[in-house]
Amino acid sequence: MNSGQDVPAAGVVARGWGWRHAPRKRWAVSDLDLRIEPGERVLLLGASGAGKSTLLQALAGVLGGEDDGEPSGELLVGGKPPAESRGRAGLVLQDPDSQVILAKVGDDVAFGCENLGVPRQEIWPRVREALDAVGLDVALDRSTAALSGGQKQRLALAGVLAMRPGLLLLDEPTANLDPAGVVDVRDAVARVLERTGATLVVVEHRVDVWLPLVDRVVVLSPGGGLLADGSPHAVLTDQGRVLAEAGVWVPGFPPALPARHRASGPDLLLAGDLSVGRGSRVEALVVKADIELTVAAGMTTAITGPNGSGKTTLGFTLAGLLPPLAGVVEATPELRGLQTGRHAGISEHPIRWTSRQLLTRIGTVFQEPEHQFLTATVREELEVGPRALKLPAGEIDARVDELLQRLRLDAVAAANPFTLSGGEKRRLSVATVLATRPRILMLDEPTFGQDARTWAEQVAILAEFVDAGGAVVAATHDRAFVEALADAEVGL
Repeated sequence: MNSGQDVPAAGVVARGWGWRHAPRKRWAVSDLDLRIEPGERVLLLGASGAGKSTLLQALAGVLGGEDDGEPSGELLVGGKPPAESRGRAGLVLQDPDSQVILAKVGDDVAFGCENLGVPRQEIWPRVREALDAVGLDVALDRSTAALSGGQKQRLALAGVLAMRPGLLLLDEPTANLDPAGVVDVRDAVARVLERTGATLVVVEHRVDVWLPLVDRVVVLSPGGGLLADGSPHAVLTDQGRVLAEAGVWVPGFPPALPARHRASGPDLLLAGDLSVGRGSRVEALVVKADIELTVAAGMTTAITGPNGSGKTTLGFTLAGLLPPLAGVVEATPELRGLQTGRHAGISEHPIRWTSRQLLTRIGTVFQEPEHQFLTATVREELEVGPRALKLPAGEIDARVDELLQRLRLDAVAAANPFTLSGGEKRRLSVATVLATRPRILMLDEPTFGQDARTWAEQVAILAEFVDAGGAVVAATHDRAFVEALADAEVGL
């Protein structure tokens, strides 16, 4: 392709289509019959693990070859197999880190246009327009590595919008964005669709955000085929209760919340006059200063604020993974183990702790689940921490079996963690930390990618952890999570 013109809108046809990841026994998608006309705007829903991301990747032609899995049936984009239609579809993946290619923001956004052969004099106006559209107000030469998770999500969307594809595929495009950013991104997509007439397929658990933009809702069934297909009103109103029971987020059908004891215990972690940031003391980017914070047993603290405000940086500093730029983070004797005689040789400063000392005291869940995976199966992943603690085999099995069942991962216990859906990866990353039963859980966006049922189950297990004397500190944009669990909120 060697044109600066927008790509014509592309339709989608699936006839008995399915895909099974190697070496999984269960089909990720099966028996799918679906037709999307050029220019339609479709909200694709389904329970976690129903195959939404798999379908989007297949439509973009990036699912892989025979070594990566087994297809069935027929799938067409613009009348051709997706592999022959590359350039017509633009995909924003659930994990924005996986789409960052180049070191500078401007170059990264321009990359797709260059591959499509867009004339050079048109590329940089497109780059600036796309960055403005998604509200990523940074210099073109800004390092992509310096961006927050939410900023990387905007960057990935800008790169796709600059390509002006005929089929726009968005996989949880607002999962890590602050509330204002969610609206910005939705409106940016609306402007692009209005100008280009492109077809839209968006996967998103924030259903109400996208309803003003879509004209059709399609719900995948975990057992294969479709659970529902029709206008937003017909699907979400007429079938709302059935879909909610299946795990789909449906406005007006909120998930059940756990009862809370909300009784605080002893202090575990103290932060005083704290300044946090990245880099050396001389050249550091200070993202927040003069923080006073106490983390107590039996309490959940939510860290909230806009993208780039330092939520992750503060969480990592409290967790002993980043040094404070100024001030102090101190562990109390209760957290260090003074009462049980396990404190010998343990500094009061978590930044000085070894990984083994952290293991039963502060467990951290990163924003990108893949950064924590070490083994070839889900079960083995859950066994890593307990084995490092040298627990008896029977206790390890009991802990792992309970977590697999509670977080609905038992069906994928033998699967490679990297082949899981985004929501399953997030639940696994949380479960790996819960398996070591630390006193404090430090969570970065713990609920992204969850359907209503798995969200409720994850909130319930965290509530039990806190009510049993643990403490949770969570960096999050999820207001429902804050309202369900938070005893204190730190706004940045």
